[in-house]
Amino acid sequence: MKTIQSGIIGELTQDKNFEHWWKSELIEIPLLNNKKVEIAFIDFIPEIDTDFIKEADEALKVFLEKSKYEKTLLTPLLFKHCMKYRNAIGSDQVNQNLWKIKDENKIWDFISGEHIIVTRSHGKKEMIYVNLNCECEWDKEHGLQILYKKGQKLTRISEQDGDISEVDFYKNTEKSKTFSINKQWWQFWK
Repeated sequence: MKTIQSGIIGELTQDKNFEHWWKSELIEIPLLNNKKVEIAFIDFIPEIDTDFIKEADEALKVFLEKSKYEKTLLTPLLFKHCMKYRNAIGSDQVNQNLWKIKDENKIWDFISGEHIIVTRSHGKKEMIYVNLNCECEWDKEHGLQILYKKGQKLTRISEQDGDISEVDFYKNTEKSKTFSINKQWWQFWK
């Protein structure tokens, strides 16, 4: 089994089923109250993308410095995301405890960080993104992803849809300029 070395998270081992995926041991994530999760570098071919590890390490260094302060910035956005989903779906299909939330800080009781993906976007600039994938009580089928460009700038809060950046989501840079992290997937059908 092949391995690669990250200066930030240590050794990553090539996945048995997906040759372009590399997985770390469990790593403490300050943003998740030091919960240990796996970090994966995906769509990465070491022989071709020789800058990936360096850029991923830079992004992870920034991302892993995020802690309680970042959590306070995320809280109202996550709460808003949940409430929009909850209101769009209706009371019979959503955990009833979500209807009782009055304090937006309680939203974290309904979110569980599962793993982190580090990958490149597929747009012209091919930026590195850190994708925090979570389970959430309001959308058990699609979950929740919190995306950071270069590990630093929050660019998207959405369901886990496999798209890394706005460009990937729209496959068109003109349309991506109108994308907002406040726009949710179910709003596109209205």
